Amino acid sequence: MTSFEKSSSEQPSFDQSSFDQSEARAPRRLKELPTYYYHEHFLEMLKFVGEHYAHVLGEEHQQIVREFRALTQNEQRLYVRLVNRKGQVFDAARLRYPELGNTAPLLAALRSRGWVRRPAAEHFESVLTFLKRAEILDVLSKRLSGVGRSLKKSELVELARRHVLPADFMAEVATDRIVVQGYCREIRYLLFLFFGRLQDGLTQFTMRDLGLVRINNTRGNYEPRFAEREEAEAHFRLAEVTAAVERSEAAGLLRLAEESDAWPDDSLPSVARERDILAHRLGRELERAGEAAAALSVYRRGESAGCGERVVRLLLARGDRDAARLYLEARIAAPRSDEEALIAEDLYARKFGGKRTSAATDELRAGEVIELDESMSGAPERAAAEWFEANGAASYRVENSLWRTLFGLLFWDQLVEGADSQSSSPFDFLPVSIRERSFRARHANAVERVFALFDKPGALLGELLKQSTRHFDKPNGVFRWRRQTLDAVLALAGQAPPQAVRAMLEHFVDDYLNARYGYPDLMLIEDGQVRFVEVKAEGDALRRNQLLRLEQLRAAGFAADVVRIRWVLDPDQEYVVVDVETTGGRGERHRVTEIGAVRVRNGRVIDTFSTLLNPQRTIPPNITRLTGISAATVADAPYFADVADALERFLEGAIFVAHNVEFDYGFITREFERIGRPFRMPKLCTCSSMRRLYPGHRSYSLANLCREYGIALNNHHRALCDAEAAAELLLLVNERRRESLESGERP
Repeated sequence: MTSFEKSSSEQPSFDQSSFDQSEARAPRRLKELPTYYYHEHFLEMLKFVGEHYAHVLGEEHQQIVREFRALTQNEQRLYVRLVNRKGQVFDAARLRYPELGNTAPLLAALRSRGWVRRPAAEHFESVLTFLKRAEILDVLSKRLSGVGRSLKKSELVELARRHVLPADFMAEVATDRIVVQGYCREIRYLLFLFFGRLQDGLTQFTMRDLGLVRINNTRGNYEPRFAEREEAEAHFRLAEVTAAVERSEAAGLLRLAEESDAWPDDSLPSVARERDILAHRLGRELERAGEAAAALSVYRRGESAGCGERVVRLLLARGDRDAARLYLEARIAAPRSDEEALIAEDLYARKFGGKRTSAATDELRAGEVIELDESMSGAPERAAAEWFEANGAASYRVENSLWRTLFGLLFWDQLVEGADSQSSSPFDFLPVSIRERSFRARHANAVERVFALFDKPGALLGELLKQSTRHFDKPNGVFRWRRQTLDAVLALAGQAPPQAVRAMLEHFVDDYLNARYGYPDLMLIEDGQVRFVEVKAEGDALRRNQLLRLEQLRAAGFAADVVRIRWVLDPDQEYVVVDVETTGGRGERHRVTEIGAVRVRNGRVIDTFSTLLNPQRTIPPNITRLTGISAATVADAPYFADVADALERFLEGAIFVAHNVEFDYGFITREFERIGRPFRMPKLCTCSSMRRLYPGHRSYSLANLCREYGIALNNHHRALCDAEAAAELLLLVNERRRESLESGERP
């Protein structure tokens, strides 16, 4: 085999030590829950709903709350246990809770008051799910002849649905042991008011008490989600239908389509948006079920860009070109959103203007092509960022975080801590003004004040520095605190045309929920100019919302492009093949005793690095027998902190390679973390690569592969020797990768 030949725009930065502390926090210790935590959670929910949502509660809900409070403590607790369990049908014998003692009298008391019930025809579907296969077979055998005893439960359930009336089926079921939770819909409505979504149980409260979920405790004033009962009930009903869509098959979907006439009226904007979402979701499921006509009818009930696109495509599919043309012309003349205008114009050009490709395809094909080493194919955005940096640009990986962070910092008071930043519950971090899309109207003065910053040199940058220093690491629902993102925000404020930044911020002020996604992967600063880049590897598509953001950025005044990556085997790509010897396995308590590394470029070893390390702990005898490294061997060796700078320089700009790379990479990462420094590099594993590219070997251990391919391994389990051997395997890997790329295949 062939062997290696041996041979000898500066930006403001947010620099705060608490970043490093926040990124390396110790694991949280779970708190202990009180015995009746679930009951306390339920009472807390009832109290909150009573205080903030009394205006949307019907008399039936208020009566249920009164009756619940009239139950004994243990009766309440047993019922809450049912609320927190999955489903609504239970085996009474399995309802055993040590803190409640004998539950039989409690169940009897709850049954006498309607809080639990015997199953009836209305519970047919839930009971079918609850019963065991043998129980369903027993019922069907009494009602139907010739039922195969070998049928699966799913097949028996379908037979029951098709051939037995629910009332007849339930008449044959032994219901004494079955308990059905009463008042399910009413309790679900109360939970919906609190959480803003359909929610079975109070798991979020438990996660909060365990310290696993943060809550919004920065303000004690809350604003209800719904202004009136009609709005609340409309949202609740649409949420119920959405849940039914998710669990229904073809027949159920058709029933839901037929019932769409009865969907709540869309006169309220918030209800109209939920109807649009539901129409698109139900329509897509109907299409997947082969029910195109029903899907078309449902799509026509929605006014979103997505619904409109499906209307056109279904009209064209059935040959109704005139109707499709008229629909598109109407949407082009009066688009209801930028997205709808983009979709309608693109479809019209392709379906009626003779254009052969979509706007997204055109954009993708026109993108600049850069060639990068195929070993980076697992991280294309990072690879592209490094390529631009190597070519003189400042590169920031930003995607959606840049604009969210900018918006969140500039409007912190209105979004997080101000008197007018009310949310709807402690579990909500986004304020009501965002959810209702009323941010601009509610905060007109603040919007005017912030936008005035763009007219004063240095004012925007100063405001961002002030806000980020004042509020760092405070939880919020708009963005996550990241040092790299803050650096990018400050660079944007310092380098970009202020009016271009303002134009993009306008989208967030008008409709944060629609503006928050789809932005390019990278922000570059080249010769003092800001440019945004969407990175696409081979086979990637450009999504429509990404195309929309590119067009919005250009309209604002930014350069914004697609860059395509072509994977190649770059002969100038440098690799550092690493091996570490350690005091033991992967646990946090083990340490590195030796590092060996060779730096490789274009098939040649160009440098080596080798050092023993004092692990600052004992070395087990079995490790000494394996490696020959004892406590005496490393007694005068440096600590890792002493060699960290030299090792980092040796690794810089290369791909980290090792045999079983996660082991070596993980130990090096932990050693850097112990001295408070982050460590991150692209990596390649010679073991997994050999397994993929050279299949058929009995073992892919380093020793076995060296025997198979005649690679010298004279001092196995010493770091530099093993690193040199793994470097020979890297040569084999790259030879096969090159052959695959030249043949047009992906290695």
